[in-house]
Amino acid sequence: MSLRLQRLMGFASLYPSYGHRALAVAASALFVLAATPASAAGEADAVPKGAAVTVLKASKYCFGNIVEVSGIVLPRDEQQVRPDRFGLKVAEVKADPGDTVTAGQVLARLTDGANSINLTAPVAGTISASSAIVGAPASGKDALFSIIAKSEYDLVGMVPTRDIAKLKTEQSAKLKIIGAGEMDGKVRLIAPTIEPNSQLGQVFVGIGGNKRLLVNSSGRAQIKTGQSCGVAVPLTAILYSTAGTVVQVVRGGRVETRRVETGLMSAGQVEIRDGIQEGDIVVARAGALLREGDPVRPVGASADAK
Repeated sequence: MSLRLQRLMGFASLYPSYGHRALAVAASALFVLAATPASAAGEADAVPKGAAVTVLKASKYCFGNIVEVSGIVLPRDEQQVRPDRFGLKVAEVKADPGDTVTAGQVLARLTDGANSINLTAPVAGTISASSAIVGAPASGKDALFSIIAKSEYDLVGMVPTRDIAKLKTEQSAKLKIIGAGEMDGKVRLIAPTIEPNSQLGQVFVGIGGNKRLLVNSSGRAQIKTGQSCGVAVPLTAILYSTAGTVVQVVRGGRVETRRVETGLMSAGQVEIRDGIQEGDIVVARAGALLREGDPVRPVGASADAK
């Protein structure tokens, strides 16, 4: 009992006429004093404890199953153009390597002394090579021009045996060709055999569009073979420790360390196949400074984390 309250009680005993008033004051004071500690304790409990951490909810995300292929650009169909008889000479050259030609277009004029013959393109496309030189012989043996039919190209690459079974014709692909940038494509052909020494199989990815490409230039293709949807968290929420791969979850205002099994990865998101569920509150940037059971103040998610 405080000194002030003792004095009020003494005053009530000395002056009975004022006793009832003094007792009322004393009772009020006693109520206030009794209530104050509980209120203070309640306020202390309401103040969040621990470090502030940014959190988020584990949510569903769809990942594409991707097979990567590295290879080189090759013509899909390359046709050789040569005269149909011997004894001719090149009198005039009307097309050069790199030119785009149409079917029936004159590539060179040949002569046999008295007569003139036009050598024409059998298909539309791009001239990839030419050996035609004015005054030089034009025999029926050697090709004077090579034409990439329809200017169509494939990215031809090798794929590990484990990935061959995932591939099918017409699957879409994203390609990146050195010197040409990014473009779309589709799986056109899968070789029926495996190279015995390397255990790799050959795949032909048709390159879409009419963009001119350099034969034998290197490139990469990402072939989408399917899609997997499941719970995901950002890569920053994953922590690699001696205990394995873990995610830090906030529950009841405290940190829980969950060991997880990860799967596919795309655009900074990681598939979580086991360990947490959709809706779990996860520390957005996992760190070694947070330990099991540490109190935290979650920021950025719903009150479910508290």
